[in-house]
Amino acid sequence: MDTLLTSIADVLLGRRQTLATAESCTGGMVGAALTRLPGSSAWYAGGVVAYSNALKTSLLGVPPELLNAHGAVSAETARAMAEGARRRCGTDWAVSLTGIAGPGGGSPDKPVGLVFMAVAGPAETPTFEHRFHGSREQIRQDATAASLRHLLDLLPHS
Repeated sequence: MDTLLTSIADVLLGRRQTLATAESCTGGMVGAALTRLPGSSAWYAGGVVAYSNALKTSLLGVPPELLNAHGAVSAETARAMAEGARRRCGTDWAVSLTGIAGPGGGSPDKPVGLVFMAVAGPAETPTFEHRFHGSREQIRQDATAASLRHLLDLLPHS
């Protein structure tokens, strides 16, 4: 994880770009991982932990109609969360996660371990769907690492 974090920091610093996070199921774990690095305040603006739909709407600007149509655990919500964090925090990039960490709360359509992520950047906001397995903590750790890998893959490395 440290190599991944250092790589993200190096790219953002080199490009003089900034990052924000919007988290639900990980409860701030992505932000906590990013701020483990000394000097992260140079490129990490901060994040929002929006567990409730009301906060997804009020803090991140996720439209209630979108939540009603697709649910909090969806690619559409992940995209809206990332774009809202990027816009409201005034950053170049934003990462979002929303999912079901368990052990309860799953359904046949949306099982425990289902996590949607998005990375909002200057040009686009791709989304990613994952199905993690294990304990609640393992799902949250795996989701945190996956979101950071997606971010690094999308950051321009020139």
